[in-house]
Amino acid sequence: MNISSLGSLLAEDNWQNQYTDTGAVGAIVTLILVAFILGNIYRATSHGKKGKELYIRRIAGLNAIDEAVGRATELGRPVVMVPGIATNVDAIVMQALKIFSYVARISANFNNPILVCCGGAPVYAVAQEIIRDVYQREGLGDRFDPDSVRFISDKQFALAAGVAGIILREKAAATFFMGDFFAESLIFAETANSVGAIQIASSTQVTQTPFFIAACDYVLIGDEFYAASAYLSRAPLLVGSLIGQDWAKMLVCALVLLGVLINSIQLGPFTGAQITKEKADSAWKDIPARNVKLSDTFTSHLFTPQDDPSLKDRIHRETYDKSDLPRPDTDATPAPGAGS
Repeated sequence: MNISSLGSLLAEDNWQNQYTDTGAVGAIVTLILVAFILGNIYRATSHGKKGKELYIRRIAGLNAIDEAVGRATELGRPVVMVPGIATNVDAIVMQALKIFSYVARISANFNNPILVCCGGAPVYAVAQEIIRDVYQREGLGDRFDPDSVRFISDKQFALAAGVAGIILREKAAATFFMGDFFAESLIFAETANSVGAIQIASSTQVTQTPFFIAACDYVLIGDEFYAASAYLSRAPLLVGSLIGQDWAKMLVCALVLLGVLINSIQLGPFTGAQITKEKADSAWKDIPARNVKLSDTFTSHLFTPQDDPSLKDRIHRETYDKSDLPRPDTDATPAPGAGS
């Protein structure tokens, strides 16, 4: 990449450059956050080589998985798992299936039946492969029943009715509801509660979490759902990433509190501060005396970089003539088979 290409890359709207003035502050904060994550991954890896683990606080809902599966085994009744009502595979579904793979591993070793109920064909296909792989890794491939992973329906309340029927007919002893849930959440929870099942649930929809709290034994709230992979597997990469993200959150919270304190001092009702200089185009200019506004505060200047007009003559961005672009109504090539 030559200098002119680099200048074009840094330019915005032909001349603006986000790293003039205080724009570098955002990049520095981002690098610090990345350093927290990479540094903790290194710490977790180093501790793992010494046979030690970094501390992760206890999550009751995840600790109860062994108890729930053990009770199901004692009763000789199946474990039912639902990875939300999503019809397509996304990060939330994969996180739920990651938790279910741990549940399936324990159930496989206890020779306890499981039932995974899916609300979409792609979710069903991925879930079946994940559960089959769990049994094979445990050397129990002959125990895997393809019918233990079922596609119920991609319609919300048809799925709810189907899962509720399975829970009632099979008398499930333990149920796991993890992922995206909406109005059907209480249908699942009440049905499982009616048969005396131990319920461990988590919804990424905050409006549904209260219903799970009211009807389930254990609920993963907020980031506990996303922390489950690191908590259950204790893989150094996942544990280090989790702790690094916690450090990053604490730094962001500290910056927010510091910003509130600084703004309160500068804009507080008892200061009555006035200014005679205003920052414009990344330079200070004299103005008539006036009261301090939010845009005049230190934090506003720090995190709201301004443009340097001198760059207008030094950095240019390659442009194109929009008139050369095809217009869909006149220039578009007809699709094959389309009429003239």
